[in-house]
Amino acid sequence: MEQLIPINIIVADRSYRIKIKPEEEEEVRRIMKEVNEKIVDFKAAYAGKDLQDYIAMALIMYATHPVTSGGKAQANTAPFLQEKLEKLEELINQALG
Repeated sequence: MEQLIPINIIVADRSYRIKIKPEEEEEVRRIMKEVNEKIVDFKAAYAGKDLQDYIAMALIMYATHPVTSGGKAQANTAPFLQEKLEKLEELINQALG
């Protein structure tokens, strides 16, 4: 059985405790930083929306990226992207579920 470590991640100022492999921690923290920065970008671009709207915008962007033309082009140049997005989705589902 693989050893998992608990970490706290922050999404839009809310903390979630998840368990991951130790070797994944740096990447998970980097991705969560990127997600929070994207939420801030959406706040600036679409003022007046609810925080949940900004979170949904970020989720939609990350979830649909692999199937958009830009995402497919990027996947061809970075084949690990699909795996990383699937892992991120899995972590979010674990945190919410």
